[in-house]
Parts: sequence; C-alpha cells; structure tokens
Amino acid sequence: MHVLVLGAAGMVGRKLVERLLKDGRLGTGEISRLTLHDVVAPASPEKAGFPVEIVAGDFAVAGAADRLIAGRPDVIFHLAAIVSGEAELDFDKGYRINLDGTRMLLDAIRTAGGGYKPRLVFTSSIAVFGAPFPDAIGDEFFHTPLLSYGTQKAIDELLLADYSRRGFLDGIGIRLPTICIRPGLPNKAASGFFSNILREPLAGKEVILPVSEEVRHWHATPRSAVGFLLHAGTMDLAACGARRNLTMPGLSATVGEQIAALKRVAGDQVAARIKREPDPFIMGIVAGWPRNFEAKRARQLGFTTAESTFDDIIRIHIEDELGGKFVD
Repeated sequence: MHVLVLGAAGMVGRKLVERLLKDGRLGTGEISRLTLHDVVAPASPEKAGFPVEIVAGDFAVAGAADRLIAGRPDVIFHLAAIVSGEAELDFDKGYRINLDGTRMLLDAIRTAGGGYKPRLVFTSSIAVFGAPFPDAIGDEFFHTPLLSYGTQKAIDELLLADYSRRGFLDGIGIRLPTICIRPGLPNKAASGFFSNILREPLAGKEVILPVSEEVRHWHATPRSAVGFLLHAGTMDLAACGARRNLTMPGLSATVGEQIAALKRVAGDQVAARIKREPDPFIMGIVAGWPRNFEAKRARQLGFTTAESTFDDIIRIHIEDELGGKFVD
C-alpha cells in the first residue's frame, strides 16, 4: 500500500506519520511506500521498513498535484492548509491554498485515468458552521461559515462529496475539533490560544489569554486526531452514503473550565502564569465559532476520542509531550 501525506510537516501530520511508521500498516494493509509532502521538507525518518519519499514545495501551483499522485498512492491524507487566522488576514493566499490547491488535487486524481480511484481523507473544520447556533450542533445543521477559512473548507467539502459521487475517488471529510493541547510553538491559527494557555504554563512560561473565560469551544487531543485519520483511512465508506463529511467527536468546554482543569492537574501556581489581555481581533473571530456538537453520525460510524474530560486532555499532553513532568 502506497500512502501519501500532504501537510506532513504540520503538527497533526507529524504525529500521523509517526504512527504509520510505528505500525507499518494502515488497517489490514501493509505499507509498502510512504510519500511525505509539505511546503517545507518534512523530517526524514531515521528508521522505516519501507521506502519513504520526501517532497517539498507548493502543492497549489500548476502541475504539482499531478506529480504528487504520479505514483498512484492508494490512500491520500490531505492535511495541507493555511490556518484560520492567516486565511482571514491574507484573502488571496487562503483561497489559493485552501481552495485552489484542493481543487487541483481532486482534478489530478480525476484525470489520472486507468481506473485510478484512491481513498482521500480530507481534514475539514468546524469553522464551516456559523452563528446563530443551537446549544449543540447536530448532523443536520446547515453551513453558514462566517470566516474565509470556513468558507474555503465548506466549498472543499462539497467538491469532495461530488467527486466521490461521480466515482473519481473514494473521499471522506472529517471536521476536526480544535486540537488541544498543540505541542511546539504558537502558530497563526486564531484558535491557538486554547492550547497556549495550557502548554506555556506547563512549561514554566507566562502566557496571554486574549478572550473572556466564558468563551466555549469544541476540543480534541492530537492523539484523538490521529485516531480519526486512521479510522477514516480504513473504514467502509459505503456506510456514509453520499454524505461524505462528518463532524468528529470532542469535548465542549469554556476557557474557564480549561483553566479549572489546569489547576486540578498542575496546581494554582501553574495556572497563575496566565495573564488576561483582551484582543479585539481574536475576540471578533471567536465570536462566530461553534461551541458544542452532538457528532452522532461520527460516533455511530466508529470514531472515538482518547479523552473523556478536559483533565484527560491536559494529562495526555503531559504524558505524550513532556515525559510525564511539567514545571510547577
């Protein structure tokens, strides 16, 4: 089995690749070749039981997608994207990467010929939904995105479903919750503060909270995100029917509940490193985001989370990223 990972240098991409290398298989199929792509070269693995090709470049330029699928990968994980805050600040870049690049990939697959029909797992976003919201968004809730990023992802979802309906590919779109706690350095995602206010204090650093503690949002751990991707890459998509885009399970919590969990797990001294400085730009973006979901279809189709409480989210970060220790 040949697996292609687009966006392999990103946080979720790196963790997915680590899991693929560790398992050496995807579902019941043994991996025979792995291609890793990103705008910057993904790290080359030290050990692999199969050939690993590293490709760096902009996948949203003419011909790039054709070259990436020339080896006819059986499964494609499409994680490449410009994040929410950057897509809102740079309109042209957001549409070029998040929409044009995806369309080029879909068309490259469509025109490859020879009966080529790969599994395509696309990472969408809960940003496809816009206010006003019910208490918990169900599977029938309509798409009314209030940001360019959400609009781009919503269009991609429609394209994925149509190309799958036409038999050009076997696609599934998974709307990821905000991934928390993201390891590494802060990025340009408007949602980054949800991780920052936990990750930085655990590392002994002060951090800025730019929104009210009453802000509520939908979260899942990096460990859960990898599990979602692996399940999407192997499940029987006939059970999805024509509705190929699913909201993933997660946890709904307010910022105040996040901080309370941090206090329970790591203590008041760690939580005291959070400083409140409201940011009108971030507050304006967050005001249009969904807060809670039912995610019944995804659960019925076998998608599960690794965590059941926000305390679990913090403990998983300490275990997976900090070697079981934090700076108290």
